[in-house]
Parts: sequence; structure tokens; C-alpha cells
Amino acid sequence: MRVSIGVAASITAALVMATGSSALFAHDDGPQWSVAAAVTAVNSTAADGCPIESRDGLSLFIASTRSGGTGNDIWAADRASLADPFAGLTKLASPVNGLANDFCPTPIDGNYLLFVSDRPGPETCNAGPGRGDMYLVRRNAAEGWGQPRHLGCVENGTGPNTNGAEFSPSLVTIGRSTYLYFSSDQSGNQDIYRSRLGADGQFGPPAPVTELNSEYDDRMPNVRSDGQEIVFSSNRPLESGATSGFDVYVSQRHHTGRRWAAPINLGPNVNTAGNETRPSISWDGRRLYIGRDGDIFTSLRLR
Repeated sequence: MRVSIGVAASITAALVMATGSSALFAHDDGPQWSVAAAVTAVNSTAADGCPIESRDGLSLFIASTRSGGTGNDIWAADRASLADPFAGLTKLASPVNGLANDFCPTPIDGNYLLFVSDRPGPETCNAGPGRGDMYLVRRNAAEGWGQPRHLGCVENGTGPNTNGAEFSPSLVTIGRSTYLYFSSDQSGNQDIYRSRLGADGQFGPPAPVTELNSEYDDRMPNVRSDGQEIVFSSNRPLESGATSGFDVYVSQRHHTGRRWAAPINLGPNVNTAGNETRPSISWDGRRLYIGRDGDIFTSLRLR
């Protein structure tokens, strides 16, 4: 199913950058983050991950296997201000969450949500049990969540999903163009891809972002709102040659028309001997969220 032109226009409008946002970090020598701290208000004894803030920073979306769900489900917590802790974690209602695993939530604005699901259905790219396809859903203030829309399949020329498993959709608007970043194992290991939204409201065929990918597993990208910084998770060896689990890597560029710089490991303030996955940067670029071995952590940009 293709995304309607009206939805495409809404997505683009929601992602238009505030004037001067790219200048905020344009002259940084490199990202520096505080020691990541657990977000205790949302963590549980179950597996919690896939954290990401809403655009205004007042909601935190996660995926969790906690009691009250049906496998992996999408949950959200709210807070009154950026200075307050998150509270009141609630499972998103059907049809966002179903009997299958639903995860990698990505709020676009107050009304739209991208997410990944392995729900079955004739629209899935392997025409049966899903392996992880990307969906878009809209929330109506009066009626609640609408029916999720499958973003379409590469195989039949209708979208970016493949017969493989897609993870972590991330939208960014650069000028008049909107791009969807995500990772997929369509070629073996998870690699990072990019798809452009066409004027017809349909995402085009994805292309690998070769400067970010390696022979190892590179997954779950998230692009900062100005399109000049991207974080993702990778199990590539460290610069010392030592093997590692999944760590968070970052790449920057000083102009959105240029290629991404060589990815850099975010270091011990963020990464540990555990597995750090699905990193995301807040809309204002000041907060980083990660999943680490079943819990949610956050780090503050130091400059």
C-alpha cells in the first residue's frame, strides 16, 4: 500500500527544520556525551528497548516485552516538561499493537508514527508471516489510532520494505526532499539504507549508505533533525582490533549534500561491554537514548 500524497505532505511539513537549527552544531569538533544513565521511570524486569522521544520531548516511546502485552509491544510515557521525569508508561492501543511483535517506534509529529511489525498479511513482502516491515499510522484526537499502512515492497515497486527484516525507520527532510533511513538484512547482515519519498507519496527503492556500512552488522540508524548527524548500532571491531558487542557509532557531515564521514565509536561514556542498540537523538539534538541489555539509558550532549 502506498502512502497517500496527503500523508506525504503532512510528513514533510512535520519535518521542516526550524531556521538556524543546522547552525547549532555546524562547528562542533565532534560529539561529546555524558555518562549514560538509566531511565528508571520506564525500565522494568522485562526487555525494554527502541527508545525515542517525540518531537517536543514530552513523550518517550519504547518497545517492551513486559506484562500486559503480547510479545514485543510499543509503549509510551509522558512528562510535563523537559525538566521532569517520564511517568505513566502506557501500551499503545490496537491496531498499532497486535498479536505479532511491534517495535522500533518513530514518532513524526503529534499525529503520525512509523514503526516495525512482523504481523502477517497479504501486504507483507513475503506474503505471509512478516519478518519486520515498516508501517505508518495516524492518530486522530477523536477516534484514536487509525489502521496502520504498510509502506510497500521493493519487489513489486511500491516501497522500501523487502523480504528481509527492516529495523528502525528514521525520517528527515532536507530542503524539499524527505528521506527514510533504516536498516535491513536483505543482503545478509543488517546494513543501513536510504529511500526517498516521491511526489506521488510513495517511497522509492532503497539504496545502501555505503560509507556507513561495513562487513559487520550495522543497524538501527537515527538521523538528527537537521540531517547532519546520524547514530546507529554496530558490532564492528574497535579501532584497537578488539572484538565488541553492539556499540553506538556516530557520523557527521557539515552539509547535507555531502557523504557521511567515517563513523566513530561514541566511547565509554555511552558504550560498555554490554550491547547498545537502537540509539536515537532528540529533536533538539541535546539528548541521546539507547537500549542496553534490556534497559533504557540516556546521555546529555556536553557541548
